[in-house]
Amino acid sequence: MSTEKADVVIAGGGFAGLALALALRQGLGNSFRIVVADPAFAADARPDLRASAIAAAARRMFETLGAWDAVADQAQPILDMVVTDSKLEHAVRPVFLTFAGEVEPGQPFAHMIENAPLNAALARQARAQGIDLRATAVSGFENDTSRISVSLRDGGVMSASLLVAADGAKSRVREQAGIATHGWNYGQSAIVTTVAHERAHNGRAEEHFLPGGPFAILPLKSNASLGNRSSLVWTETDAEAARIVALPDDRFHGELERRFGLHLGEIAPSGPRRAYPLGLFIARSFVAERIALAGDAAHVIHPIAGQGLNMGLRDVAALAEVIVDAARLGLDVGSSQVLERYQRWRRFDTALMGAATDGLNRLFSNESDVLRLMRDVGLGLVDRMPALKSFFIREAAGMTGEVPKLLRGEAL
Repeated sequence: MSTEKADVVIAGGGFAGLALALALRQGLGNSFRIVVADPAFAADARPDLRASAIAAAARRMFETLGAWDAVADQAQPILDMVVTDSKLEHAVRPVFLTFAGEVEPGQPFAHMIENAPLNAALARQARAQGIDLRATAVSGFENDTSRISVSLRDGGVMSASLLVAADGAKSRVREQAGIATHGWNYGQSAIVTTVAHERAHNGRAEEHFLPGGPFAILPLKSNASLGNRSSLVWTETDAEAARIVALPDDRFHGELERRFGLHLGEIAPSGPRRAYPLGLFIARSFVAERIALAGDAAHVIHPIAGQGLNMGLRDVAALAEVIVDAARLGLDVGSSQVLERYQRWRRFDTALMGAATDGLNRLFSNESDVLRLMRDVGLGLVDRMPALKSFFIREAAGMTGEVPKLLRGEAL
């Protein structure tokens, strides 16, 4: 099979890979050839049944890329958030911290949306823009001085200036590039499922800090058949999570009700349940020769602050801006000079967020009464400081630091 030419090959067609492809097409036009390779593009691929919190800055990027309007009616704005801290057996969970849900008037700091429709909207927009989506995986690559030769599992070979690894936490590209990760497993897993409930959530997100880990109730759009719904991210030790997921439905419901409570009326699990192991892993380098890592391929953090996906989209916005700026100046977009600009932009910010989420998890996921008293006093103090709460909201919305153009809602 003959070698095809492309400017950029992207391994991975999730949110990060597709958003990067759309950003490059928008910034550099049809003459800049982009190929995205992912087996998930196959017609018989299983849809992603999870849901995600899309921060305000990420929503602005999706709007700028022309993909948000198609799913806006399926996105639930988070209008406010409450934080509690208690033991599982406590009958009352006192609220220590509350957040209003707007970063600016009429702009919620985040929306909850199911992954499948948003990913489908990005793929449709990519195809409409003439981006080449291949239902296969990147199986290998070889570098020479001026190009990278990318082998695809279906036998195809692409010659490109740059290969982007957006192929997830177990990135094959990162592994083959010899880029190590540093970090650790937490011995915790997140049980993810969807719950139908009798009463409306009114756009409220809840984070209950329990000794096993955070129990997050995240509002979803109501469904014609199931009514009011919320997405759960329920953290337990690995052993406890495995036990709970394997329970018969009636006993699973009992464990769920102990943690969820009845403030939203009767509840019923309405989707599959799966447990995902949790850890902190950051790549030792975000770049290699003619390779850039983005999203989960570059970093995996604890979901305690809901920032993992949005950090990946920040990678995408920064990498797209770096590539577009370089291409417009006639520079080689895969050169070390260009890729180092991306790494300087993103790696320190990623390390800071990883350290913050690691510290929060260690502070809250324990049985210590002393630590509980200290953190509850701290939460209460933050609740009485509007300026600090506003900063935290803007941080969660992705609007602090050196914000890339796309996350400001500006086209490249």
